[in-house]
Amino acid sequence: MHSQYFRISMNARSAIASYHTLLSLLILSFCLFVSACDQDEEPGPVAVNEDNVHVNDWILENMEFWYLWSNELPGAPNKNKNPDDFFQSLLTDDDRFSWIQENYQELLNSLQGISKEAGFEYVLYKEDGNNNVVAQVLYVKPGSPAETAGIKRGDAITHVDGQQLNTSNYQSVMRNLSNSNYTITYKPLLLEGETFDAAKTTSLSTVVYMENPNYLSKVIEVNDKKIGYYVYNFFSPGTNDEDEKYDAEMDNIFAGFKQKGITDLVLDLRFNSGGSEVSANNLGSLIAPDPGNKIFFRREYNTRVEQEILSDPNTGASFLQSKLKSKAENIGSQLSGRVYILTGSRTASASELIINGLSPYMDVFLIGDVTYGKNVGSISIYDEGDPRNTWGMQPIVVKVYNSLNQSDYSEGFIPDIENKDNNLFIYPLGDMREELLSKAIEQITGVPIAGRKATKESKREVLGHSLDNKRRSFTLTVETPAAILQ
Repeated sequence: MHSQYFRISMNARSAIASYHTLLSLLILSFCLFVSACDQDEEPGPVAVNEDNVHVNDWILENMEFWYLWSNELPGAPNKNKNPDDFFQSLLTDDDRFSWIQENYQELLNSLQGISKEAGFEYVLYKEDGNNNVVAQVLYVKPGSPAETAGIKRGDAITHVDGQQLNTSNYQSVMRNLSNSNYTITYKPLLLEGETFDAAKTTSLSTVVYMENPNYLSKVIEVNDKKIGYYVYNFFSPGTNDEDEKYDAEMDNIFAGFKQKGITDLVLDLRFNSGGSEVSANNLGSLIAPDPGNKIFFRREYNTRVEQEILSDPNTGASFLQSKLKSKAENIGSQLSGRVYILTGSRTASASELIINGLSPYMDVFLIGDVTYGKNVGSISIYDEGDPRNTWGMQPIVVKVYNSLNQSDYSEGFIPDIENKDNNLFIYPLGDMREELLSKAIEQITGVPIAGRKATKESKREVLGHSLDNKRRSFTLTVETPAAILQ
């Protein structure tokens, strides 16, 4: 039996050997044919877009130096791409936040709250039982076309330019609201009757609007408590115009709180998606008890940038720490060791820096939705002296920690009292019956506030938010020493 198997095996091996020989000859012939074809038909040179290469060289040079994940940059990126696509090709999978813009001046304007708009922010919900979408107004900006048209918080927009908003078109329709004038059809909120009025149609113009982040401040007295309430919608110190120094206005607001003897502070950051570390430090310095020279946050760059900072005599190790400042307007000593912060799903970046930075020094009590989750910061990079390059980029360059070296909020901060703040009938900001503010007042005073409470409407799913389309959103812009700017 074994010998028979051996003979069959030998015959099979002989056939296989012949087959391999024939196959090798065929492969060799094919390779010679392909080689001849390559010699006859050499590919022509790839057209080089010199403008793209010029900009992309600048992008890559700065990203190699500044980018927090510079050690993960691709080895040979295609510099022939459009600069936007080239920039995106450099980003690590962990980076949700870096961005680039073709006009650097528009980038800088957006960070200061300057944009083309009609002057209102909104949240998008899907209607129950169908695919229609409603844009509910969250707040209207003073002196804007929306305010002039009579739009108010709580009004429900159903149509734009006669087009019904639905799950198929709402993203493209609402994203283009800054491009031109438009009409809206909306149902005004009749709050006291807990209903909406008949639909109205009005025209809105878009203008270059400079938004003041200091939206609202007031003192609310309940029994023996004086509660300072402050709505702050983004972090910006203001422009160079003395009349537009937003941080100075913030100081004046807190000076008023101090003069009126407030006992508690409610800081409303539910619409605040970030901004400047300078303004964040200013706000923290006004709230923290005995803030002088305490560490607000610590910076961590990539190895190359950190070495440059440490070796530069004008910066050194002290630059890696942002310290709070002593301010005459500080109210920390008047508070009970706690600050109440109202949050939303778009509370991000510099707002989260406030939460994290103050936590080592006082009880930070959060009311609202889980925050966005961003513990990294960026800088603005652009070249004013190069007429061939109008691009500006905002890459992530730093991770931030508080004085206890804590930075574990990439998934957001979970509130002490969780409330998604998506009720159908919403009170004006500053009204004691407003959902989140009433929760804070009850915590402070122990006294329930009469007003409409959360109903089944609070289960409405948020589809989107106007802040999602703003370039300034979800940013923490950090200061950069001029000595190491390239």
